[in-house]
Amino acid sequence: MNPITIATRRSPLALWQSEHCAALLATITEQPVQLLELSTRGDELLDRSLAAIGGKGLFLKELEQALLDGRADLAVHSMKDVPAEMHPDLCLAANLPRATPWDAFVSRDYADLDSLPQGAIVGTSSPRRQIQVLQRRPDLTCLPVRGNVQTRLKRLDDGDCQALLLACAGLERLGLDDRITSVLQTPDWVPAAAQGVVTVQCRRHDQAMRALLDQLHDAANADLISAERRVIELLQGDCHTPLGVYAEALPASNEVVMHGVLGSDPEQGTPRLAHAQVKGARTAAPKLAEALAEQLAGFLRLHQSN
Repeated sequence: MNPITIATRRSPLALWQSEHCAALLATITEQPVQLLELSTRGDELLDRSLAAIGGKGLFLKELEQALLDGRADLAVHSMKDVPAEMHPDLCLAANLPRATPWDAFVSRDYADLDSLPQGAIVGTSSPRRQIQVLQRRPDLTCLPVRGNVQTRLKRLDDGDCQALLLACAGLERLGLDDRITSVLQTPDWVPAAAQGVVTVQCRRHDQAMRALLDQLHDAANADLISAERRVIELLQGDCHTPLGVYAEALPASNEVVMHGVLGSDPEQGTPRLAHAQVKGARTAAPKLAEALAEQLAGFLRLHQSN
């Protein structure tokens, strides 16, 4: 029986995600599962920002090539790193249940962003996180910090910064949730679209793999994740774009609230941050995504003209 091969990055978090997917597959198939560990340019080029070297897609390229040339059957990704457009021969066949979607404030000495002293340094390479920090605390300095989670935590522990911003989900998956000092969440703070979601990619025409992965797919929340990613698509967001989106299902109702933030290009004068929120029936999630994207773009145009 041929094994199912999963292409994965070598970082501890990527390996956790791929091993988690492999364990789930083992519950629904007798086929053996193996990992194909690959190094990506996004992991290798740590001395420059993602925007400068080609964006988050650099974490996927080698994994996708392994799918296309048949070395792997599946690739596992953090969905927030997957561009809205991909190779036409590939597809996202399963989203695993979403973990905590929020960002974490991590510090050894301070309780939250508001507690940081004047001029403190916050480690983050994300334009979305940077502009939300500076909108809230313009006196702070953002230090680009790349590398795996442990590498970034070491920068904090070595005193290079007074705080870090990381995804709660990554810390929790690595058993490092004790490093979370406080949680940043809506409505005051908006995460990346699909943050906390692990997605599994395969060849579009591999019907056997797609049927297998369909058993792992979290169909219950697929509409919300799709709505978040639709906003990214409509606004043509990429690694340069300070853009956050979160779709929240309201308990005890069939309604959804979508939160969004969109920042201006920092090279075009004083950075501006547009906030928007839309609410409606969950069945109308695609239309809500369109309305949110329109509001964000309109607010930003208004800010930039003032």
